[in-house]
Amino acid sequence: MTQLFRNACLGLSLALATGTACAQNVGAAQPYPSKPIRIVAPGIGGSADFVARMMAQGLTSNNGWQVIVDNRANGVVPGEIVSRATPDGYTLLLTTNSLWVGPLMSDNTPYNPARDFTPIVLATVSPNVLLVYPGLPAKSVKELVDLARAKPGQLNYGSGATGASSHLAAELMKSMASINMVRIPYKSNAAQIADLMAGQIQLFFSNATAAPPHMKSGKLRGLAVTSGQASRLFPELPPISATVPGYDSVGMAGAFGPARMPPAMVTRLNQEIIRALDRPDIKDKFNAAGIEAVGGTPQHFASTIKAEVIKWGKIIKDAGIREE
Repeated sequence: MTQLFRNACLGLSLALATGTACAQNVGAAQPYPSKPIRIVAPGIGGSADFVARMMAQGLTSNNGWQVIVDNRANGVVPGEIVSRATPDGYTLLLTTNSLWVGPLMSDNTPYNPARDFTPIVLATVSPNVLLVYPGLPAKSVKELVDLARAKPGQLNYGSGATGASSHLAAELMKSMASINMVRIPYKSNAAQIADLMAGQIQLFFSNATAAPPHMKSGKLRGLAVTSGQASRLFPELPPISATVPGYDSVGMAGAFGPARMPPAMVTRLNQEIIRALDRPDIKDKFNAAGIEAVGGTPQHFASTIKAEVIKWGKIIKDAGIREE
């Protein structure tokens, strides 16, 4: 973690408390919103895009607002756009943990996540599922940890891109359980699943959407979820934390605005987004996609990010993970 990022992280909450003198009277001249709201999201078809579209749908259905989802290339482009936008509530960012994890692996990010954004709400979380090759003699997390300790460096885990949830979930388990496993990176989820079924790799921290069909077919064995507590999405699976106390690794999607957004506007957007995501029709779609709506205050979201930066900063530094 760079010194600049560490220093800025200490001041994350300033984005919630800072506003111009006129901010307290936001909307005094005309009601908000008086024009379309743009939600910038990474990629098309990914989790952030899906959550952004559900959020837009809910805001429109509840309030009649015009909300446009603006998909940009994966990576830093969406954050760069929003970090430079006017903090008037008309340009928002819906993105994942990558906003604050990415800069921990690189010194070239064109924005500082602690300084250049206003956290609005933690919209959703999604656990990973620890899948293992059925022929592996481990039917619980404890047995897997015992096996890994007995055979250091002999278990291979599949991983997506560097810094992806499947990668970091495994590195967190390695660190907290004091085990040694070897990473095998893949370019596609399908290739990882195929090699896991064939026993070429022994385990994989799958996203919540891909795991159920293979578990139901018996072709792969699900051992646990990566969330700190049991997940209602997978009631049959215990959390890894039941064996490795304190373990918690989930995908997050949250809404942000540019820095220095008026506090009154942040509060209103927080409340309206929570109300949008709480719609039964949207929650049903989330559940089908392995996603859980969260909510909470902007302050809670800011403190969650601080804790995430500390946790992943240590894991990334100790493992020597750098952006490829």
